[in-house]
Amino acid sequence: MKDSLNIVVAGATGYIGLELIKILLKHPKVNIQYLCATKSIGKSISFFDKTLAKKKLPKITKIGKVIWKNIDVLFTALPNGEAQKIAKIIPDHTKLIDLSADFRLDSHKDYQRWYGINHKSKKLNKKSIYAISEFSKNKIQKYKIISCPGCYPTSVQLPLIPLVRKKLVSPKDIIIDSKSGYSGAGKKIKKKFKFKNLFSSVSAYGVGSHRHMAEIDQELSKAANTSVKVFFTPHLIPMFRGILSTIYLKTLRNKDAKKIYNFLKKYHKKNSFVKFAKFNTSIGTGEVVNTNYCNISVCQNRKKNNIIIISSIDNLVKGGSGQAVQNMNLAFNMKETLGLI
Repeated sequence: MKDSLNIVVAGATGYIGLELIKILLKHPKVNIQYLCATKSIGKSISFFDKTLAKKKLPKITKIGKVIWKNIDVLFTALPNGEAQKIAKIIPDHTKLIDLSADFRLDSHKDYQRWYGINHKSKKLNKKSIYAISEFSKNKIQKYKIISCPGCYPTSVQLPLIPLVRKKLVSPKDIIIDSKSGYSGAGKKIKKKFKFKNLFSSVSAYGVGSHRHMAEIDQELSKAANTSVKVFFTPHLIPMFRGILSTIYLKTLRNKDAKKIYNFLKKYHKKNSFVKFAKFNTSIGTGEVVNTNYCNISVCQNRKKNNIIIISSIDNLVKGGSGQAVQNMNLAFNMKETLGLI
């Protein structure tokens, strides 16, 4: 394990990039060497976030100006399609930790179908790992490219993967209703969404076709060892950050909600960032905002053999930059919680 890691952040001026910088500044074993963007070259990062004004940080530069010789980690918080191009030019000793969707899907054909982009690094895609930290601890060190999951899929898979893998719930008819603060849509939200009164109303979007369905289906299918296609509807709500996912499930093997609760608590016992509310308790995003925690509640439905699981995360932290740093810690055999608590 190195004494410290030299870091490049590409896409530094977006919501995720800025959050990542703040977390890395608290990390005792990293040095931020470059902050990269395609615009605002030469500006201070404090132009985008005044809380960074007194921090010693490099000026914004183009990624083409990076001298890679001593760079250990490149974080890419870029639009889809960019990280796969950069992956081909960085040296072997530099790990790529990507926060876009470029390496989330196993099949480049699936990527093209869901994202409308022809994958530029098909060979490297096969050598990457889709890394929810809690499920990747023992294998993440082997990979040069670490793909961080989407925010919605993180909130959903932390409770679901263990249950589907152990065949405690039916993989059929999984219904997921998720609500996110508008930061999840990025700074260009007004261009992406034309909803009336966007910042003072709740809006469903991507109904039946949201891109995150692809990775949720992919990973649940692996866990279940059978094809899984979920019902998933996301919503934008008028707050800046936070995700609340409500998941409706049918149990198998006569497992009631309390048994499911006890199983999940035991499974995640050693996972520092997964917490559980008391059984049959309502939860919200307030407990997890500005943290790397996922809070889970298991509730009994009034219908026999049906349960409701509620999962909450901060989309910018556990659903983005925090999990990326958690993955970095694991990849370099550092304490998993370093810089995050």
